[in-house]
Amino acid sequence: MLQYELIAAVRAAAAADPGIDAALMYGSFVKDEADAHSDVEFWLFLTPEARAATDPRAWIGALGHPVSYVLLNEFGSHVAFFTGLVRGEFHFATTDAYPEIASWPERPGPLERVVIVDRSGRLLPALTALPERAPLPGPERFVAEYCDPWVNWLALAANVLRRGELLRALDALGYAQRNLLWMVRTAEQATGHWLTPSRAAESDLGARALAAVHATAAPADPAAIAAALRAAIDEGRRAWRTLAAREPAAPPPPEDLLEQLDALLRDSFGA
Repeated sequence: MLQYELIAAVRAAAAADPGIDAALMYGSFVKDEADAHSDVEFWLFLTPEARAATDPRAWIGALGHPVSYVLLNEFGSHVAFFTGLVRGEFHFATTDAYPEIASWPERPGPLERVVIVDRSGRLLPALTALPERAPLPGPERFVAEYCDPWVNWLALAANVLRRGELLRALDALGYAQRNLLWMVRTAEQATGHWLTPSRAAESDLGARALAAVHATAAPADPAAIAAALRAAIDEGRRAWRTLAAREPAAPPPPEDLLEQLDALLRDSFGA
């Protein structure tokens, strides 16, 4: 695959660039989950002087593989599009960013695969201090961070749908779906790929849960969106009840509110 050629090229370029103090790779290729559709993803830590003198687009272009476009995304990463729409993500940081690694939720993967260059020896200890997997939140925090936002986005989606704002309703439904996936993963005890809950959902979740989540998708049609919202209510209520039954510290779902929301959609758009 082209991705392996790109990885080799980045490793060679990072090793040959004296301005790069450290470099690492993350993503599916360090976790043995990659396929022909996967991105290649890197962090490059340059000295402040070298970073000021480095043009990321030129550095990526010098890897020896055709690049059709390079953009700076909303996370501050340069994204390059190579042959066949293979994506490469490159974070050009400085050595001043090493302390920020402590805020990362988990290690990017096995360190022998992650670390490319570590000239000053500062990268490896920072990565070693991270947990191998992001710790899952306790029941009360989980409800506050995932279940409550699910309710909020569903209610917003229902209200703007009744106003006739289909695209805004779909936007709110998308946020609710993301929170629903975390809820379903917790209920099904399928908490792999926690940081990106949609990743590998088709293989992580059982057939019943997967079908229930798939039912929350909808085109820009009022009745279809209402049906998707009601499906999200049903599956979220089930997941929340499962969590509350398993964890005594977890607050129960707001049954009355959910029933009101379901009835509103049923009365407004039919069963």
